[in-house]
Amino acid sequence: MKPDILISACLLGQPVRYDGKSNDQKVAAYQAQIHQWQQQGRIIPVCPEMLGGLPTPRPAAEIVQGQVITHDGQNVTDEFQSGAQKTLQLAQQHNAIAALLAARSPSCGSDGIYNGEFNGTLIEGLGVTAQLLEDHNIRCFSPDNFQALLDYLAKT
Repeated sequence: MKPDILISACLLGQPVRYDGKSNDQKVAAYQAQIHQWQQQGRIIPVCPEMLGGLPTPRPAAEIVQGQVITHDGQNVTDEFQSGAQKTLQLAQQHNAIAALLAARSPSCGSDGIYNGEFNGTLIEGLGVTAQLLEDHNIRCFSPDNFQALLDYLAKT
């Protein structure tokens, strides 16, 4: 049996992004592969922010000096950490070895995050959930690195 894969629910078309929209256009070129995984029962859809108790829509947030802060100054670090822990638990329950997560998110970002100044500047770093998953040997990929995900899965 092939391993399960966590996928951000917004990439699967669910309107759970902070702005109440989905991100499925980011993986439009890979819909056939994602559909195949769905047919095989391999996908575990997750939205760590919602698992952490945050509503949709919600204020935009960025990581500021190790804390997750919304654009209006609210500290939502606890919710992000709780959602990350619940996502890790799901991954472990399903023996997931990889995750396809939304890019640049303070939760899911695996190939850079915003700099915490709400000015659209990207910096190196991982979102809260991506960091926790990576720390537990669950490799995280963004839609921009979909081929790397396929290569990784082919090796396992």
